Amino acid sequence: MTQDQQAVSNVLYYTEVAAPIGALVLVTTSKGLCRVAFGTMAQNQEGLLEWAARWFGKMTRLQEDVSSLAPVVAQLEEYFRGERLVFDGELDLQGTEFQKKVWTALLSVPYGETASYKHIAEAIQSPKAVRAVGGANNKNPVPVIIPCHRIIGASGDLIGYAGGLNIKTSLLDLERLNRLQRLNTDPNNN
Repeated sequence: MTQDQQAVSNVLYYTEVAAPIGALVLVTTSKGLCRVAFGTMAQNQEGLLEWAARWFGKMTRLQEDVSSLAPVVAQLEEYFRGERLVFDGELDLQGTEFQKKVWTALLSVPYGETASYKHIAEAIQSPKAVRAVGGANNKNPVPVIIPCHRIIGASGDLIGYAGGLNIKTSLLDLERLNRLQRLNTDPNNN
């Protein structure tokens, strides 16, 4: 073992998956899912290494491991088929305490619905922090899993998305369609 290999303090595991919205790279620690990136590993590797160095140390490396991420991949497949409304599993979120409060609040926005940045600011009891909520939303490390795509402007306009507005629109359309289908097929309207 070389000195550099001994110096590596952290290994993050990743896999690349094909999704209806394009390729996604999933990254996990031993504690839980920590990152979802839009695009291929080749497109994201440099940015993921910079992000990993910031949060886990400069000597962090990425290692492909399909099996450790298989449960997340299965949940994403269920989500895209309209079979999963909520994700479960452990998350290992890296961010400020404010960002983590925002990300937790995003989880309260139901499948197929939207909320405004102002609504999230009020939910975390920081009603004047609308811009900061937008910044935290933009830094969400696990989009789709934490549904930042469900957050829209106060006027109802779609505003920004790390994956692009076309992906945000696709995710919202998918959820609305699946929600309507569920309502039409469920006699109890659950």
